Amino acid sequence: MKTKNVIIIFILTSVILFFGLYFVYTSLNTNSVSIASYTSQDKQRPIVILEKDSYDFGEMKVSDKKSYDFVIKNTGKMPLQLTNISTSCGCTFAQIISDNKKSPEFDMHPKGNYIAEISPSKKATVRVTYKPYVMPVYGFVEREVYIQTNDPNYKEIILKVTANVK
Repeated sequence: MKTKNVIIIFILTSVILFFGLYFVYTSLNTNSVSIASYTSQDKQRPIVILEKDSYDFGEMKVSDKKSYDFVIKNTGKMPLQLTNISTSCGCTFAQIISDNKKSPEFDMHPKGNYIAEISPSKKATVRVTYKPYVMPVYGFVEREVYIQTNDPNYKEIILKVTANVK
């Protein structure tokens, strides 16, 4: 009987210790970059330029996986910040590629406080990947990626991909 009590106490103590350390780690591991705010009248602000905001993957099988790279340019005078990245479906993923660095893959559940910055006169790529096999749907499909920005004239970028799933 004593051995059972010792094991139960050990397990409970371990679980409490694990969650305590987890909460301490997450509270200390905050993003030090804050989101800069501008007005449309500011001369010193970021400016979003999209080369394209939609792409058609054409016909694809449910078992296929296709990606397209959208390009976002910052033609403004201040860093462009991309935040709250999410998608319209669990089968669609977005990844920011900037200065040879890749972000985590984002899906329909935004991931915490990730902020991507694009310096003035620079570009970043948003790689959108559609994987129909994750949530099989047949026929015409339209999926979206949502990205909030600190450009006061372009507060949200919506990138669309379409496909005809066979």
